[in-house]
Amino acid sequence: MTSDLVANGITVQAVGSRRAESAAQFAAEFGIPNVHASYEELVADPDVDVIYIATPHPFHAEHATMALNAGKHVLVEKPFALNAEEAREVVALAEAQGLVVLEAMWTRFLPHMQRIREILDAGTIGEVRTLIADHTQKLSDDPAHRLNALELGGGALLDLGIYPISFASSLFGQPESIQATASFRPTGADAQIATTFRYASGAIATTLSASDVQGPNRASVIGTNGRIDIDGVWYTQTSFRVVDAAGAVIEEFTTEQNGGGKHYQAVALEELVARGELNDPRLPLSEIVQIMETLDAVRAEIGLVYPGE
Repeated sequence: MTSDLVANGITVQAVGSRRAESAAQFAAEFGIPNVHASYEELVADPDVDVIYIATPHPFHAEHATMALNAGKHVLVEKPFALNAEEAREVVALAEAQGLVVLEAMWTRFLPHMQRIREILDAGTIGEVRTLIADHTQKLSDDPAHRLNALELGGGALLDLGIYPISFASSLFGQPESIQATASFRPTGADAQIATTFRYASGAIATTLSASDVQGPNRASVIGTNGRIDIDGVWYTQTSFRVVDAAGAVIEEFTTEQNGGGKHYQAVALEELVARGELNDPRLPLSEIVQIMETLDAVRAEIGLVYPGE
């Protein structure tokens, strides 16, 4: 994230960490002038306008609240919070304070996703009826790893499943019915999770997310007159093809690589601040909360509860 910000001319003014040594090390790596040995010091820094929160999931709401109460705009790593209740509280505070809070679902702001929205709005593939998407990675099996630690919100759903579930939300809104099944690690964190969502329109979205196997990481958006096949890794800067109902390719899109692409979300937040607006139509606050509601419903379906809930 910091590499993309610096490479694209966005000033990274300060860094805060629980330990002075790690903050200083990070600051030295990226040439960051203001170094803080606590998050409280960071949010109080008068040189800072926006806080990017990348702490573990259970701390997102607490740290977003801290930053908002200090008068800072906030970019919160996905998932936005641990659950929908926390998300609603953070959004309500941001709106009351007149500050921008945005989930760092960076995929929403990438150029290929912008072009896909234009194609769908133009009706090129007809009525969109289906999404098929996977997010599968072979990650650490270490029980102590954050991804496998239930007390840190670890598991495939919140770290990986958030991507295709958010994509489904952008296409169809909130599901009318939710089915989910999962397999679990010895720590209790989910290792694989598959979902099927049905919508009031009759559309269906299927997703598979896993932290213990490496899959193709592709996605297809299918309509009544064709489909869009997004290459792996579909949620990063990548390419896609639009295929008509007869199987002919009618458009090919290739993204011009621009670093990792994570700076686009920061630009979106800066533009909201400049316009004095709180909602980006690509990811409005109401949808951020709705996605957390969907994640809560998926967890209820598979019996996944985080400590302290």
